[in-house]
Amino acid sequence: MFTGIIEEIGEITAITPAGDGWRLTVRAPKAASDAVHGESIAVSGVCLTVVGSTPDTFDTDVMKQTLDVAAIGGATVGTRVNIEKAMPVGARLGGHIVQGHVDGVGEVLEVRPGAQWSVLRISLPHDLAPLVVDKGSISVDGTSLTVSAVSEPTAPGAWFEVSLIPETLSATTLGSRSVGDRVNLETDILARHVERLLAFRAADAGADRAAAPEGGSR
Repeated sequence: MFTGIIEEIGEITAITPAGDGWRLTVRAPKAASDAVHGESIAVSGVCLTVVGSTPDTFDTDVMKQTLDVAAIGGATVGTRVNIEKAMPVGARLGGHIVQGHVDGVGEVLEVRPGAQWSVLRISLPHDLAPLVVDKGSISVDGTSLTVSAVSEPTAPGAWFEVSLIPETLSATTLGSRSVGDRVNLETDILARHVERLLAFRAADAGADRAAAPEGGSR
């Protein structure tokens, strides 16, 4: 489990094919300094397992499914990534609950810089749009952010906006994002649970209506 508070910016230093997946070597001195085999580290929002480490780097395997559904599938040697180690029990929850399970990929549609801040507009896959609300939480490349605007439900293309403060711009890779960049998205786990609950209730209601006898008799 993670909080979406990025601890450092790492860099992919090696990509080695491993079956139909990859083995990544990531340079992240802070995370690698005490990394142990089997622990979880979020790499730009993707929860990955450490399989080896040095004082400055750690190795992790990425399966094909992850490469297919997450923006990390387009990474190359030199790609900068957001790094967060798993939250220890009893730690402060500074961001929001982030699982490291990417729901989908968005594309940066617009970057509006301000005097000390920046606004990113990011596309939303259609199935994720109902899970993102104004003032709600979302993880973008592993960074816990507050949604500052959303598209209308009737809009032809769903999107949301986040406003990035100076600390976020300097401490994460989001400060260097430009139009066309793909980013990992993880919606709020509470919204996903509510959506699932409502889907079952709707299905049960439909089944009850279908099983009910026709009203009235002559």
